[in-house]
Order: sequence, then structure tokens, then C-alpha cells
Amino acid sequence: MADDNSKSSTHNKPPHNPRVLRVYLYYRLVLGCLLWVTFTFSGPHEILGKLAPKLFEWTSLGYVFACVLNILMFSAKDLAYSTKRIGAMLIIDLAALVLMIHASDGLNSSLSYLLLINVAMASIFVRGQLAFAFAALTSLITIAEALYLPSVSKSGLSSELFSAGTLGILVFLTAISFHYLTNKIRQSDIEAAAQAEYAKHLQRLAQHIVTRMRTGVIVVDEDEHIELINQSALQLMDLPEANYSGSLLSSLANFGNLIEVWKLEPEKSAPRQHTLRVGQDVRVSFAILDTGEAKRTILYMEDFRTLAQQLQQLKLASLGRLTASIAHEVRNPLGAISHAAQLLSEADYINKADTRLIEIILQHSDRVNQIIENTLTISRRKEPSPQTLELAEWLPKFINEYQAVKKATIAFSIGSATATAKFDPVHLSQVITNLCDNGIRFSKESTGRAQVTIHAGISENDDTAFIEIIDDGPGVDAETLEQIFDPFYTTDEKGSGLGLYISRELCEINQASLYFKRTTDNKSCFRIDSTHHQRMI
Repeated sequence: MADDNSKSSTHNKPPHNPRVLRVYLYYRLVLGCLLWVTFTFSGPHEILGKLAPKLFEWTSLGYVFACVLNILMFSAKDLAYSTKRIGAMLIIDLAALVLMIHASDGLNSSLSYLLLINVAMASIFVRGQLAFAFAALTSLITIAEALYLPSVSKSGLSSELFSAGTLGILVFLTAISFHYLTNKIRQSDIEAAAQAEYAKHLQRLAQHIVTRMRTGVIVVDEDEHIELINQSALQLMDLPEANYSGSLLSSLANFGNLIEVWKLEPEKSAPRQHTLRVGQDVRVSFAILDTGEAKRTILYMEDFRTLAQQLQQLKLASLGRLTASIAHEVRNPLGAISHAAQLLSEADYINKADTRLIEIILQHSDRVNQIIENTLTISRRKEPSPQTLELAEWLPKFINEYQAVKKATIAFSIGSATATAKFDPVHLSQVITNLCDNGIRFSKESTGRAQVTIHAGISENDDTAFIEIIDDGPGVDAETLEQIFDPFYTTDEKGSGLGLYISRELCEINQASLYFKRTTDNKSCFRIDSTHHQRMI
């Protein structure tokens, strides 16, 4: 018999059913106890132990001890992976039963029919031809008992052989029947296990797809207690993976009275944009799930960054047409003004007051030209060419290139060496350059030191990467926070007011988000939350 004690050998074939094994273990113990107790407390031994009372007594007592020892040493789960141990148990049962049958008037005793249960168990637990070999062994032992017993008892040989033949036929019929049924059940178990594994595979695959699509699903009952919430919804709400079944929806996210408003007029309520937290907007739509027992509400949450990207494409198309129509008309006279001012500045009769006026003309001409250049940059923007960027390698290279051009100090730290972002490297370089330029300017104005800090890592509750640009400036107050990303809004007379606007547009076209926040030590920080590195852009 081959020992399949290791679980690796059961990869293709399932192990023995531990529940059936547990029942058989306790059946053996109960049978042994009943036989011993019946023999011990009964009167004259006319049935049990009729021919050899001492043999029956010690055999039954030893059998009980062996059954107890098996239960204490091996659990049903351990035996489920060991054919050798099960085979040893069956041999012990066969030997004990034959000895007790021999001590109780041989095959004419009703105890002989207990061998059928032993053979049935062998057909269940022992596979292949070994089950029939065990049945043949049982039959041979019964024939030997039939041949041996007449010499020590008064029974006739023909009677014993008839009993042995009848019992042998029943033994083989039992072995064949249980072997057939066991194979059918085992095949059904294999098919059920395969279907269950396939169902788990489909569930994992569906969960993986839903997670990458960032489509959140929440099912709540009439009292707004959560019955189901998927991983995508947890990531959108920035919640750790846990069991939220039964939790109140309002305790997890600030949905306010969106559900109540929708329930008043469900047929008229369209999907709406909702801010879960700073930098994370979603589009929420609702549906009623009527199962007959109760009505439940399903919330579908879609990451608004994908929708914003589509709107961005429409906006760029309109901006491109507008820019193309006015760029030529504006730049030609602007170039003439700038050129005339430069020629005028070279004249000998220009005094200091006029020189200052010429400088103002040239300065604002350059500013208008920069505005046109930035506007053209936006309108001419091509589709992003995203790449998978290992931030632990890409950011130090960017910092070295930036510091080679600008006289500034940039401190760098990263929370995870595996932080990976899906971004167009040209776009990301332009965004971080704009943010560093602003941060360095405000840090120098506040502290006199031209320095910023770049910190990168992976979000706590999902595996999306982020980049933070932290400066020592005063930051943005609550009054101007909603305006800093508006085009042409600036607090610098020399600025065009398009730096942050372009940065946010570049982030949105890469399905990332850019927003302002305060760090734990109240420093000014602009944070970029990238999309998942396995998601298509």
C-alpha cells in the first residue's frame, strides 16, 4: 500500500473524508465496549465466548484498548492522508473480529456478519484492487475458520463450509457494491471540488477586475446598515480591509443625505458627483435590489478621475481650436511691440525713467508670450504615453537633473522601495518641476532657504503610489484653496497663473489627482495620487 501521508500526493485525488473516518473510529470503540460489557455482565456464555471465554474476554479488552489508543494518537484529519494507518486499523479489526468469532461458536455466530461492515469500510477507505484483496483475505480466513473449527467443536464440516461460502459471497457482494458506490461518490467529490475551485477562481478574477476598474459596490439595508462592500469601495473610501457587515454607512463615509434624497424620487435622481475626501471625487448612482424579503439599496461608485479625463479631452479640443485662431493674431503684434521696445532701449537719448518704462513693456511682453506658450502647450497636448515608473529609481534621477539646472536643495525620502506609478514620464517631470519651482520660491521667501522635500510611498489602504512635494512656505489659506488651480490665478506679478492649472490637467489626463494638503507638522504639501500601476490609461 502506498502511503500518501504528505498532502502533495493528494493534489489530484482528494483525501479520505475525515467525517466518515471519525464516525468509524468511534464505531470501533463503541462496538468493542459493547462486546466486552455484554460478555462481562451476561450470565452463562451461550453466545459470546461460548467456546473460549478467556480468549473472547482478552481479545475484546485488547480491541477496546487499541481503539482508544488510535483515537488518542491519530485524529481523523491525520488518518485522512495516510492509507497505511487506515490499512493497519482494518487488519486489527479483522484479526479481533475473527478471534472473537472463533471464541463464540465460529461462523454460526451472529458476530460473523460484523465482518461485512469491516469489508465495507475497506472498500470505502482503500482504493483500487486492494479493496478486493482485503475481501479475498476475509473470505480465506472464514474458510480456514470453517475447516479448523469442526476439529475442536461438535459442529459439522458441511455446516461450517456452507456458512463460510455464504459469508464469502456476501463479503464480495459488499466489497463490489461499496467499491462502486465509493468511486461514484469520490468522482462526485472531485467534480464538486473542481467546480468549487473554479468558482473561487472566477470570484478572485472578478474581484481583481472590479478592483482594477475602481468600481465600488455597496449594498445597504433599509436602515443603511452595510450588507456587502467590495474591495474597490474600500479603496475609494480609503478604508482598510476588514469586515464591515452590519456597520452603518454614515459611520464610514460622508455620504450625507444622498440616499434619502434619492429615495424621495428614485426615478428622477441622476448620478451625481460626490467628494469622499480631498482629492477623491466619485460619481454615485443608486439602484433598488428587491429580493422579496426586503428592499435593499445598491450604491455604485465610479472614480471621477476617469470621467474627468474624458471631459478633459473635450476641453482640450475646444481650447485647441480657440488657441489656434488667436495665437497668430496676438503673437505677431506682441513680437513687434517687444522688438520695438528693445530697439528703443538702445537709443542714446533714453533717460532712466524711460528705461524703466521700456523694462515694464519687455517684462509684460514676455509674460503675455509665456501665457500664449502655456496655452499652446495645453492645446497641443498629445495622448499620454504612460510607463510603469519605479519611483525609487526615477525620482532620484529627476532630482539630480533638476538640481543641475536650479540652485536649490531637494531632500528625498520614500516609504516603500516598491512604489510604482503609471504615468507619462514627460508629464510627471513637468508637474513635479512646476511644484518644485513654486515650493522653492515660497520657501525662500519665508525662510531664506531654497529647499523642498519630495516624499513618495504607497497609500496605506491600497497599492497606489503617491508623491508629495513639501515646502516651508506659508501654504494656502482656506479662502484661496478653491482658486489655486484656476487658470490665470496667481499671487505672483511675474507668473502666468497657469502652472498649477497645467499640472492638474496633466495629472487628470494620466488618471491621477493633484491636491493641496497640510502635513502632520502643518507644512505646505502638494500631493499626487497616481492610478494603479496595472491599470490601463
